[in-house]
Amino acid sequence: MDHRQQRVERHRIELDGPATRFVDRFLIGNGTLGAALDGVPGREGMDLSLDTLWSGGPRRPGDGPAGRSLPSPLESVRRAIADGDPVAADARSAALRGTTFTESFQPLGRLTIDYASPDGGSRSTRTSDLARGVVETTSASGGEAVALHAFVSAVDDVLVVELLGDGVREPRVGFATPHPSTTEEHTVGDTRWWSATGRAPTSVRPSYLGGDDDEAIRYPTDVPDADGLVDAGMAWALSIAVQPIPGGFRLVAGARSGHRGWQDRPLGDPSTLLEHTQGTVLRALRRTGQALLDRHVADHRSLFDRVDLDLSASASASADLAERYFDLGRALLIGSSRPGTEPANLQGVWNDQVRPPWSANFTTNINLQMNYWPAESTGLGDLVEPLTRFIGELVDAGQRTAGESYGLDGAAAHHNSDLWRHTDAVPLDAHWANWPSALPWLVAHLHRRLDDGGADHAARVAVLQAVEPVVSFVLGMVVTDAAGSLVVSPSTSPENRFVVDTDHTAAVTAGVAMDQELAHECLREYLALAERLGDGIADVGLLARARDTVATLRLPQVGRDGTLLEWAEEREPTEPGHRHLSHLYGLYPGTRITESATPQHFEAARRALRRRLTNGGGGTGWSMAWVLCLAARLRDPGLASEALDTLLGPLSSASLLDLHPMGDLDDVFQIDGNLGGTAGVVELLVQGHGGVLSLLPTLPAEWSAGRFRGFRVRGGHVADVEWSRHRPVAATLLLTAGGVLVELPDDGSTIAITGPRGALPTRLEDGAPAGRRRIRLDEPGVHRLGFARPPGDPED
Repeated sequence: MDHRQQRVERHRIELDGPATRFVDRFLIGNGTLGAALDGVPGREGMDLSLDTLWSGGPRRPGDGPAGRSLPSPLESVRRAIADGDPVAADARSAALRGTTFTESFQPLGRLTIDYASPDGGSRSTRTSDLARGVVETTSASGGEAVALHAFVSAVDDVLVVELLGDGVREPRVGFATPHPSTTEEHTVGDTRWWSATGRAPTSVRPSYLGGDDDEAIRYPTDVPDADGLVDAGMAWALSIAVQPIPGGFRLVAGARSGHRGWQDRPLGDPSTLLEHTQGTVLRALRRTGQALLDRHVADHRSLFDRVDLDLSASASASADLAERYFDLGRALLIGSSRPGTEPANLQGVWNDQVRPPWSANFTTNINLQMNYWPAESTGLGDLVEPLTRFIGELVDAGQRTAGESYGLDGAAAHHNSDLWRHTDAVPLDAHWANWPSALPWLVAHLHRRLDDGGADHAARVAVLQAVEPVVSFVLGMVVTDAAGSLVVSPSTSPENRFVVDTDHTAAVTAGVAMDQELAHECLREYLALAERLGDGIADVGLLARARDTVATLRLPQVGRDGTLLEWAEEREPTEPGHRHLSHLYGLYPGTRITESATPQHFEAARRALRRRLTNGGGGTGWSMAWVLCLAARLRDPGLASEALDTLLGPLSSASLLDLHPMGDLDDVFQIDGNLGGTAGVVELLVQGHGGVLSLLPTLPAEWSAGRFRGFRVRGGHVADVEWSRHRPVAATLLLTAGGVLVELPDDGSTIAITGPRGALPTRLEDGAPAGRRRIRLDEPGVHRLGFARPPGDPED
């Protein structure tokens, strides 16, 4: 497309003409309130969403599989697996599933602002200023210039829209919501007020179940109790004010839902919510428009400016596009996840459908985790607080599931969750539902947070307490197989199946690669944390069991052709090009598989990824983002370039939003691809795991020159690097500890090192992979590295 070839100002996306699809809109948000803007000149339309506006209500005792008789069906499933009968294991695994689905993230409604006469012959431009968190639409109306500026302030908790220019008229405001609602309008002085209140559905059938009958969407018919509370169908309120300002008009809006906590009955009476939103808007109106903008921009930039990537020196359209994609990913995370909000869901905090794709829920077999892959590396670790809180609540909720579904101690959660912390397996086929390993994956991010340093003793104890129920469940899921190996049973590879014979396929078995990786990582990280905390903190019995298990847990196997196996043995997948890359977890986002420490598994993972892609894998945005991250770890710049071309081409919209192709249906937006792609960009430029800090490991050919600032790796080390002609020029490393191996391109250049105490000698270390070299930096603090080509070295 032409817009992809145009060089625009850094940190901005500029497009001609309005969006005609949701996926082409510009998105702004403050973690709580999200707005998706059309950019129609003279008549703006924006879909509003609230992070806590969901259907349903808290689950009460008896909502799930409560009351099941013991023993658990787990042993029956395990017997089928041990007998070599995966078809029977699949069938019996139905008894491990619950009876309910997750609820759905809800739209608030559509706000329209008619503010200028449309002029079909005029040209309009819409711009998303990613660095400032501001969206603008400029056009001419009857020959007169008009402009719209919009942002959602986290500081003042409001949406602000300014309408400026000679062609601007007093705006007509409309609000349409899919939910039954009440609206009011009144004027106070020169300010016009609108309000809308209503209630969310009591239940919504997931869109993937089809059907459009009366039961698909159910709205409440009950009356709130004396305290204004209901079992399901929370209330919501929206307040809008419009007032004249010099040169135009200003609109300020605030919204609130009746959510009170995942275990608490929500408010069904919107009266107090309306009072709150009106008060929020009134406080904002007391500030000037410039003050609101300045406060918002300062807050947004305090996060956005923590890192910077500049690829303009590459003079490449594809590099420019990758830079904007990287910036967009960070802006989307800032807009959809803030301390105190809900985590970013499948669509962040933006939605226009009562039955959104996959309920716009928290999909915990890849998508929720991927949302937060770039947080630590781009300096946005404090935005992980919603995920951290979510994990703790899911552990609490999952203890019932572990006990009632599996008859095991600890906590379990499956592949989907929602505002109400759903943890049971949903009543679907085994290859979707029977995967109880969400928590071992999620708690990996708790350990990642601790890796960065700065956490005090109390924070480490809190993580240990959150992790121990997960460890307990993992240990309960491990059995000894016929060969004497410790394996997870039952075990599935998320959403994939294998061929049993000409007439049958199955999903349930034992020792699947991903589960083995997750169990190994979960136990290993738990033991390391317990050791760091010292005696008397961790459960002594649990520690002993974890030590015994992790020492003999079978790791993923390599097949006869040298390919890393997805299942415990050689099996034919029903989808050789499946979008999930679960068996490659140990390479990324895990860190067990590295080029130097596990060369056989490293090469086996490379072969497995190539096989997946050869058979059509990577067909969705989030899947291709994972491919990008894997390519970075594999040090395969050619594959990285292919992944970027696909991710930023057919799998991105005009506004660079990530796309999930839906066949004959319209493509849908999923935020995970944007955020996973942002993480992948960092991995191409700097990596830090296994005790090695690697600079420019997988530089795409198109990125011949550039620089980055503030990128973080495990351990909390921070790197700034500049390169030219594909070679490093200078680097500044802030090390939180000494004894760090720094890996660099082996390009023949000389290295001058200045450490915290002055000049340091350059000593090469053994162990670097082909084409790389290593040096060791023994002190914490700032180190500056300068690179010079040897005399007579020809220019590239």
